[in-house]
Formats: sequence, C-alpha cells, structure tokens
Amino acid sequence: MTTETITVAPPRGMRDLLPAQVALRDWATQIILQNYGLFGFTRIETPVMEHIHLLRGGEGGENLQLIYEVLKRGEKLESELEKSSISRNDLSDLGLRFDLTVPLVRYYSNNENDLPKPLKAIQIGSVFRAESPQKGRLRQFTQCDIDIIGTKSEFAEIELIQATTKALQALGFNGFTIHINDRRFLSTLATYCGFAAERQSLVFNTLDKLDKIGMEKIREELRSEQHDEAAITKMMEFLQSYVRAQESGNTSFEEIKKLLPEAVTGEFMESLQKIIKAVESLAGDNFSIRFDPSLVRGMGYYTGAIFEIKYPGYSGSIAGGGRYDKMVGKFSKRDDVPACGFSIGFERVMDILTEKGFTPPFNAKKIAFIFDPDRDESAVVVQAANSLRDGQNVVSLQARKKDMKKQLDQLLAQGFSSYCVFKGDPNNLEVKQLEQK
Repeated sequence: MTTETITVAPPRGMRDLLPAQVALRDWATQIILQNYGLFGFTRIETPVMEHIHLLRGGEGGENLQLIYEVLKRGEKLESELEKSSISRNDLSDLGLRFDLTVPLVRYYSNNENDLPKPLKAIQIGSVFRAESPQKGRLRQFTQCDIDIIGTKSEFAEIELIQATTKALQALGFNGFTIHINDRRFLSTLATYCGFAAERQSLVFNTLDKLDKIGMEKIREELRSEQHDEAAITKMMEFLQSYVRAQESGNTSFEEIKKLLPEAVTGEFMESLQKIIKAVESLAGDNFSIRFDPSLVRGMGYYTGAIFEIKYPGYSGSIAGGGRYDKMVGKFSKRDDVPACGFSIGFERVMDILTEKGFTPPFNAKKIAFIFDPDRDESAVVVQAANSLRDGQNVVSLQARKKDMKKQLDQLLAQGFSSYCVFKGDPNNLEVKQLEQK
C-alpha cells in the first residue's frame, strides 16, 4: 500500500500570510481608507465571482486569457455533457474576477437607482489571474481601487490623483513621479503616422515597452509585426525627438507639445494640461507629474487620460488607472455614463515597505501576561489580565515556560513591548518593559 503525501503548501501563485504581514496590510489598508475618505469616497463590495460573459466582454486585455473559470454545476453541467459537440465556453458560466473594474461597472449598472451621483467608490479585495507564478506575478492578490462614475470633466482625474498621492504619502512614499498620457493622443498620433486603425492596439503594446527595451528594439518589433514602413519611420522620428528631450531634461508638457505635429493636438491636450497644472500646484517637493507620450496601459477599455505612478529605485509602477467612458454602456443601455479610476498596486507597495524593514506604528501597549497554569486559579488570572485591558492595553495570556529568559526573547520577537509575571495577587500587578539584549 502506498501512502499519498499530503501537500500543506498553498496552491502555486498563492500565499499564506504570517501575523506580521497581515498586521502591515491591515495598517496600510486603514491608512488608505482614511485618506480616501477625506475626498468623499465610500467603500463598496462586489462578489469575487462574476458571470463569465461579463468577464469575457470587459476588454481586459491579456487578462482575458487568465480568467479562472468555474464549471457549471449539477443539471446544467450534465446537460452540456450530453451534447455531441462541446466547446470550452459551454462548460463554464462563472469566473473569478481578474480586476475590480469590470465588477464595479456591473455593480453600478445593477444598483444605479440606489447610488449617489456621482458615485465615488472604494474597493479593496482579492482578484485572481491564472498566471505562470513567478516573482511579482501571483495568482491571487489584492487590488485597491478608487473610481468616480458620473463626472465628465478632468476634475475626476485631478481628484483621483490627489487622493492617491495623499494616501501614498501617508504610507511614507515621497519622490515618486506621475506619468500621464491620453488614449486619444495615442490614436491620433498612430493615425497621423499612417498605422491602420485595426492594428493600432499592436502599435500601442509595442510603444509601452520603450523604457524597457529601447528605441532600436521598438523599431525591430514594429517591423516584425509587418506595419507599414513609412508609418514606422514617422513614429520613430517622433519617439527619437521625445527621447532626446528626455535626455536633455526638457520634459515639461509645453516642451513635449512642441514636438508634436499640429494634426496631433486637440481638445484632449487642453484637458491634459489642466490636469497637470492642477496636480503640480499640489505636489510641492513631494512628487512630480509629467506628460509621457509612450505610456499606454494594457486594458482595452481606456478612452481618455491614463496615468501611472513610478517610485525611484523600483521597476514597474506602484499605481495606475485612467478614464473608461464607454464601459458602462457595455453592461446597460446607457452609453453616456463617464467613468474614471485609479488603483494602488497594493502588493507592490507592501513589498517595498517590507524591503525597507518598515514596521507599522502600534500605539497601544502590548503586554504578555505570564502565569503558571499549574498554580494560578484560572478565574483570578483572567480577571487580573482583564484589569490591564481596561487601560486600553493589548493583553495576551502566556503560560510560563521553564526558560524564562528565552520566553522573554521570543515575546520581544513577536512584537510584545511589555510583560507582567502574575504572582497570585490581582491587586499587585507589575508591568515591565521588554528590552532588546
């Protein structure tokens, strides 16, 4: 007889979180919620599962290939299995959400009559993607979103950026850069250069790699996709002038705008300028914002301004978002509902704080109440410990071990700041400070 080995590790791409990790995440979540609340955002919740046809129709870019699908159940599944020809799409009717935007739009379409206008929503929760697990790519992770549905003007973008930067600063992040662009600019530029409309998404995906692979690799990739050579030449001329401006430090909106042909400018450029000017007035020396013509963002649902925040010394972004005005129309008969959102990369932020050795502040005194289970009466112990809790202290009962010195060292490592050795008298409790040896 063979004994099957029981695997106790979590599924690949998913994690167990230890108490210290959860404490950091709880602290960060509370800080984020407090700061978002200052701008009138309120928290909502959506299910982790959505109808599969909504997930597939949400223009989620490459994430559409990473959906965890849920099989039909019971009679529904038996009915499908009895059919002579079955496709993969026939067998599932639900899926785990791969982001929080698609669920939000479904939520809004279902509850619109009961929601404030505009809706200013916070969502913090797990999302799931069938990734190939590796560093920085998990199958279950937390997203932290704020969205405004119902505001057409650039004040939505300004407020989203302001709330996000305030939350990041409260978490200890400064010196970051907000990169901003507009999908309408990208479409206008691609059309001006001569790229076919139906192939522009390929162009954008390539442009998005500029800071990772450089100019020549961009040219090679565009050619490998067999775009028109004249269009490639025009696009490369613009990119080269943009890179030269970057290298010389001429990265202001006005300087970059001078590089653009007149045919590529429009009302959206005025809107971008208003956003940049407003955010710059708030930035001081804490962060900066700049127009980045190579910024794309992968989701297919973006229709206007798009933005990311990059933190010095770390690759990738720590926040990203944009405007998605056509999204609500895909879920309801209304196609005139403007929407815009910004998401903090919660896992990336947690990783950076952990790498820096950050420990969340803890105002209450954390006391280990050490007692002798063989000698002390249980009712007296719990009453004595409770008297210390009346002072808003955190008090944890700890059975006394033979090696007291080792026990105190372990308690200090677990985050206890103080200890009290119970000596039988609840009216004579001495709390002592735990000190690093």
